[in-house]
Amino acid sequence: MSEPYVVGLQDVDRTQLAVVGGKGAHLGGLSRIDGVRVPAGFCVTTAAFQRVMAQVPSIDDRLDQLSRVNPDDQEAIRTLSAQIRRIIEEAAIPGDLVAAITGALARHGEQAAYAVRSSATAEDLPTASFAGQQDTYLNVVGQAAILQHISRCWASLFTERAVTYRRRNGIDHRTVHMAVVVQQMVFPHASGILFTADPVTGNRKVATVDAGFGLGEALVSGLVNPDVLKVRDGEVVAKTIAAKQRAIHALPAGGTQQVAIDSQRQEEPALTDAQALRLVQLGRRIEEHFGCPQDIEWCLVDDGFQIVQSRPITTLYPIPEAGDQENHVYVSVGHQQMMTDAMKPLGFSMWQLTAMVAMHEAGGRLFVDVTSRLASPASRAGLLDLIGKGDPLVRDALETVLDGGDFVPSLPDAAPGGPPARRESAPTEPDPASVPELIERSRTSIAALERDIRTKTGPALFDFLLEAFEEHKRVLSDPLSIQAIMAGMEATWWLNDKLQEWLGEKNAADTLTLSAPDNVTSEMGLALLDVADVIRAHPEVVEFLQRVDDEGFLDELAKFAGGTEARDAIEAYLDRYGMRCVGEIDITRPRWSERPTTLVPVILDNVRNFEPGAAERRFEQGRQKAQQKEQDVLSRLRALPDGDRKADETKRMIDQVRTLIGYREYPKYGIISRYFVYKQALLGEAERLVQAGVLPEKEDIFYLTFQELHDVVRSNQLDGGLIQRRKDAFRTYQALTPPRVLTSDGEALTGAYRRDDVPAGALVGLPVSAGTIEGRARVILDMADADLEAGDILVTTFTDPSWSPLFVAVAGLVTEVGGLMTHGAVIAREYGLPAVVGVEQATRLIRDGQRIRVHGTDGYIEILP
Repeated sequence: MSEPYVVGLQDVDRTQLAVVGGKGAHLGGLSRIDGVRVPAGFCVTTAAFQRVMAQVPSIDDRLDQLSRVNPDDQEAIRTLSAQIRRIIEEAAIPGDLVAAITGALARHGEQAAYAVRSSATAEDLPTASFAGQQDTYLNVVGQAAILQHISRCWASLFTERAVTYRRRNGIDHRTVHMAVVVQQMVFPHASGILFTADPVTGNRKVATVDAGFGLGEALVSGLVNPDVLKVRDGEVVAKTIAAKQRAIHALPAGGTQQVAIDSQRQEEPALTDAQALRLVQLGRRIEEHFGCPQDIEWCLVDDGFQIVQSRPITTLYPIPEAGDQENHVYVSVGHQQMMTDAMKPLGFSMWQLTAMVAMHEAGGRLFVDVTSRLASPASRAGLLDLIGKGDPLVRDALETVLDGGDFVPSLPDAAPGGPPARRESAPTEPDPASVPELIERSRTSIAALERDIRTKTGPALFDFLLEAFEEHKRVLSDPLSIQAIMAGMEATWWLNDKLQEWLGEKNAADTLTLSAPDNVTSEMGLALLDVADVIRAHPEVVEFLQRVDDEGFLDELAKFAGGTEARDAIEAYLDRYGMRCVGEIDITRPRWSERPTTLVPVILDNVRNFEPGAAERRFEQGRQKAQQKEQDVLSRLRALPDGDRKADETKRMIDQVRTLIGYREYPKYGIISRYFVYKQALLGEAERLVQAGVLPEKEDIFYLTFQELHDVVRSNQLDGGLIQRRKDAFRTYQALTPPRVLTSDGEALTGAYRRDDVPAGALVGLPVSAGTIEGRARVILDMADADLEAGDILVTTFTDPSWSPLFVAVAGLVTEVGGLMTHGAVIAREYGLPAVVGVEQATRLIRDGQRIRVHGTDGYIEILP
């Protein structure tokens, strides 16, 4: 049975998205909510659109061309989309379709005024609003005009902005169809938009009302500033009344016009407080019906509200599920792990299963609930102290929550204590032999994992992995390992505090840690310089690598003079470091061993920018600088009152830092080494599922959690639509920016530095590696796009250990995310790079190629003319 061409709004519900589009489905749903008034009308269905499209064969050819156009080629998109729109607008509407539309108009009043509104099938969705991309026409009068505007709505599916949006979101033009909503016009006293959650802060308990006189187009088009009222718990908590100089009104013969508002009325509120509260109550009912916060267009007619549109607010960051109604405060894991990108379900579920604390997922990112530790004054101080050392913005965001009233109730000091506050006396020194012992323990454990996992398949593999995760956590929680890490960090803090107090030196430990031994991450960067030394000697290999774009290039190397040596050098590097990659805490990310082309631009930069033997020279230069700094500091201390004691204590701390600070990087290396073993085993299972016809592609397992994958392997069955739903959700999450701190009310907080000691116009961040450097900014978001020259300053969103091969080639570092002891900061200090991290929006505010000055000691960046 074929779909009808026209359906009444009252007969539509949200299950009919494919028939009436997003707007139509929402309006149909709205009209079914008790107490919600929606202007009467009908939908011209997607079947009518498809009927018209099918009778114009010339569109097919242009759609083919459009699908091949580069999304950035705006000129080609502009030309093709204009041609498609013209063809649709000029196409004759078949007689039976005209009859269906005019019949519906007769039932609603042929001479009435109507709003004719586009309703695409990819519009007003929970994952993408497509707001404002297709057309709406108000106050359309008469059959001929209504038919003409329906054609225009169909054509608006191919506006330039809609075509570009679909291309960038991976949506096929042929899968999107257009319905049209035809509704009786309302002529309101006032109109506007209601957000049932605060669109700025994300707070789900604060509703925001924007209101103006006349039709809502004046607000939507930016013609006037609206009155803004904020409502919380049945009370107007904030109100701004704007001077509303103009409004848009309907004309009797059709169409609309701007009118000037009488000067006495311009600053009158468009809504009374009582009306605003009534509107928000309606909005809460609508929100409950649709199951998520809504962006609602409303009209006030004769003191009654009519709702003309409701769509999900897609820009809000999701809230972790808590399972209770209590207040919760969550801290982002990604900002501590230097990976704020969205993770796929297998990625975040594996991290949850192997982490030392409970973690909650929201928006493809992980968060830790710190509510109970904030509630107890004893643990609160320790938590804020430790977090503040790592990332002052997180501390500031948490203090903002604490200062905001009684969101976090204060509990008696019975809760377990937080991390110890910083000690004034010098920390005790663990046995220096503990570092090689810890490294050997980790290697032995990983070797046993590699050996024992080889024979495991099917459900037995998952049972084995659950046991392996316990061993994983046991290694991570080894008291000796934690003691070594904390002792290295505490000795660093002690040196910085005491040498500033005694000698007036800022961040002295930055120089004292240069070329510290046993740092597997800084060794990884230097080792790639050694690989470049092998390749540099063979021009044919260099020339071949410059045109490589295939992951099988290692097998091709043997064809060239020196190619076997080059391949052996790269493969030896991958044997040691090939489990690493950008965003490595997400097990689904391609590792260097899986995608070795990632390293090729970095190797070529090293060939071009360095002389042979650079790795050894750099390490030795750093070691000598640290040694000279040590001698300088100790001699100056001995000249002070009580100088011998101060110098002896400082010497012990310097030895402790140099012995232990390199180990700070090893546990992460161990985690990622284990992850690579887990991943290879799980991909083996994926291959069997593909062969059995359960999965279309191996990588589809990345969109299942570990437990879901376990169930699929056990049952050999999979819900066919689940993978696609997860892919759609992941694409949405990628567009979201995760907050450093998130509350259960949905409030997203990023924190502020609150500093007044930086020049006007400077970008403020956290100083993590001392020194000042001036140079060309290279804004690089993907290692594979690296193209560096000596003296460049790397600007990026975050740097996990995989970025360290780039550090050897740059003169300074700026990141949007980071803290004093995160990996990028540790390696910047080891290499002697001035570095400032935690610079909000650095990759947007600094343009690639601009000259900048990085103040690594004082924590700010100047953009130079």
